[in-house]
Amino acid sequence: MSSEPADLLIIGGGVNGTGIARDAAGRGLSIILAERGDLAGATSSAATKLIHGGLRYLEHYEFRLVREALGEREVLMKMAPHIIWPLRFVLPHHPGLRPAWMIRIGLFLYDHLAGRQTLPGSIGVDFTQGDPRGRPLKDDFKRGFEYSDCWVDDSRFVVLNAMDARRMGSRIYTRTALTAARREGNLWHATLTDQLSGASREVTARGIINAGGPWVRDTLTGAFGQNPKNSVRLIKGSHIVTRKLFDGDHCYIFQNADNRIIFAIPYERDFTLVGTTDIQLDKLDGPPRISEEETTYLLEAASEYFRQPVTRDQIVWSYAGVRPLYDDGDSDPSAITRDYVLDLEGKPGEPPLLSVYGGKLTTSRRLAEQVLEKLAPFYPQMGKPWSGSKPLPGGDLGAPGFETFLAELKHKYPGLDPAWLTRLARRHGSAVHEILGDAQWATDLGESFGGGLYAREVDYLMRHEWAREADDVLWRRTKCGLWVSATDRERLANWMAQHRPNMEQT
Repeated sequence: MSSEPADLLIIGGGVNGTGIARDAAGRGLSIILAERGDLAGATSSAATKLIHGGLRYLEHYEFRLVREALGEREVLMKMAPHIIWPLRFVLPHHPGLRPAWMIRIGLFLYDHLAGRQTLPGSIGVDFTQGDPRGRPLKDDFKRGFEYSDCWVDDSRFVVLNAMDARRMGSRIYTRTALTAARREGNLWHATLTDQLSGASREVTARGIINAGGPWVRDTLTGAFGQNPKNSVRLIKGSHIVTRKLFDGDHCYIFQNADNRIIFAIPYERDFTLVGTTDIQLDKLDGPPRISEEETTYLLEAASEYFRQPVTRDQIVWSYAGVRPLYDDGDSDPSAITRDYVLDLEGKPGEPPLLSVYGGKLTTSRRLAEQVLEKLAPFYPQMGKPWSGSKPLPGGDLGAPGFETFLAELKHKYPGLDPAWLTRLARRHGSAVHEILGDAQWATDLGESFGGGLYAREVDYLMRHEWAREADDVLWRRTKCGLWVSATDRERLANWMAQHRPNMEQT
């Protein structure tokens, strides 16, 4: 490793950390990013998979956040059209809950708070005239509304930000924790420890960004020896994935009697994603898990609307994540601000330390811009904002868009299953050609691990996307784990152990 100090050491490989790394690298700053687990290994892979303005946030007067988020939807779609695309949301009106006039006002604001270029606006829906959107619902629901937001593959969004940062010179270290940091003169001296080998390395940086998510305070108290003045509220959100509950490309948003909402979203062709919950945690002990109470809550909330009750035996997978929300003092977990807070500390002449509290997938690019604006006085050589004008890796599909790209791909590879090609292209966009190469038949793709996962893609994920373990591949780089058996998972893990490339970065 070069002894030259990095401009920024970024702690955390979630959506905030990788987004900041990408933006900063594109402005000419030298970057080291350290993530103690896998990229998107925690909160950033446990979302509801939406790029959205947050219709419900309007009830809590979060107008700035909603406006910013609404404005980001089409920016992000242009950056990564293979992993982010439009989604129509159907909101059945529940006569016993929010009145229709309130929803209409909310949707009017939603349509007009920020400019829309391609996303269609909201409309009313009559379910009594045989509308297919009403067929899965109980007869009690006569009408509703439909509006636009977007879908995102959350963990791939994170990985693509990291890949772009590396392309511009950033050094990305996974399974690497910050274990100590101290100021000496105008530099930070930090110790990074490999979580697998135990080996440590010393690095220097002109500034540090603490984007540790749920562990943002733990990082300050541990590696920095500080007593943080800001607090976070740890809010667990859990989801279930069931066998497919309805046909169509739309999703549903359901109001609940507790004033919360849940989504039912088409997921990976064969499934439906239902979530989320809001459970406050006092502390984070190990990976979060969905509880029996949360499972019951989601099943009952969905069954309140669907004609056919949703039952436990339909669940094929569940996951949970912890949102590190800035503690604004609100006693209701659902009402705590989803906005972000940036805390910059350091005396004049000292190297800066900036800690990120809160944030969400949709506003992560704007958060990165705000971080660098706050740090601008420390880096007079830093370039101008740019991140919204360039595609993420794989996103350079040209003006015709994804469907045209996909049609050309299927024409080029007529011997490969079209449905499988679609899934592969959704993951990798234009980078799919590097994986497929000269393959003409499935047998050219190497060993099959089930779920449409082949050795040629796994090799690519290990060499280019920091995949180290089977779950990195099955649940974060892809979602093939939904189809893969325990035996296949073990076979994949053994194959990866035997074919692991040297990921050391210099």
